[in-house]
Amino acid sequence: MGSAANLCSVLSESQRIINAHSRHFLALSVLFILPPSFFLSVYPAIQNVISQFSTRGSKTLLSRTFYQDDPSNLFTTNFIILSLLVSLFTITFSTFALGSITYSVIHGFYGRPVKLWSSIKSAFTSFFPLLITGSFVEIILLGVLLPFVLLFFVINGIQLPGFEINVSSPYFIVFLVILGVVLVFVLLHLQLKWILAQVIVVAESSWGLEPLRRSDCLMKRMKGVALSMVLFFGFFSGLLVIARSFPWEGLHVGNIDSAWKIWPFVVRIVVTSALQMVLQLYNIAAFAVLYMDCKAVHGELVLEIAEEFAGDYVSLPFDDGKTPHFVSVAYI
Repeated sequence: MGSAANLCSVLSESQRIINAHSRHFLALSVLFILPPSFFLSVYPAIQNVISQFSTRGSKTLLSRTFYQDDPSNLFTTNFIILSLLVSLFTITFSTFALGSITYSVIHGFYGRPVKLWSSIKSAFTSFFPLLITGSFVEIILLGVLLPFVLLFFVINGIQLPGFEINVSSPYFIVFLVILGVVLVFVLLHLQLKWILAQVIVVAESSWGLEPLRRSDCLMKRMKGVALSMVLFFGFFSGLLVIARSFPWEGLHVGNIDSAWKIWPFVVRIVVTSALQMVLQLYNIAAFAVLYMDCKAVHGELVLEIAEEFAGDYVSLPFDDGKTPHFVSVAYI
């Protein structure tokens, strides 16, 4: 087999597959990634506009309602409803994107033809298995967080009867730092173990706890690559979050008297939405490629290629790109 997988090789293979089927992945991105990316980019502006309307006109427009005494209730209600709708919309389309793009990347990795309708069908068939598997992961992570939350309430409860805890004590600060490091380490370890679970749901048609067990097996000796990918995509995702969260004070309802004044906000929304779409596309594709690399490391990929391409000459896509390697597979 070729050189071991690393961040550069995974990104390079992802780019190769995407470039080979550029129109296909562009269509999937526009269908499933661009809508939530757009709403996440425009969400701060909508929130700003709602807050302006709530603070300026709530007393006048709703003087006979239950919001009369506290107009901020209207903003809180609108904010909660808007947040829930955006979250539901984002989760739905992101799950569709994960199912369809993962399916297409795996087929492209093998050199199979990728069809738009088949990818869309995969998005719908894997939707609920992905949600169920993700729910299991969230429940387990919440179970890990629960002891730390209980410890926090215990510390606060001890102070109620009159016991004093010096929160500025160096010993207490060191204790909190150690707890924080342990919590981060445990959560990161679990994330790296189960990072391929959603890919496995699509690729192997399993759901629930089985993808978690399967991901744990495949990720042995590959956690370093997964960690570098998490840091890489996390860094650029953080930059986009900062860009979207940049103050929108200039967008005031009463100050937009010319189309030119809104153009900076339009450009900002378009740019951040497009960058988010590309980043999420490569994120999904990269972890699908990592799944294939993990199978190659454990010797599973060669067996699958042998079964599918018996008697043909095939190029192993996980090998070093500098010198192509071909394998002739034949049954005796």
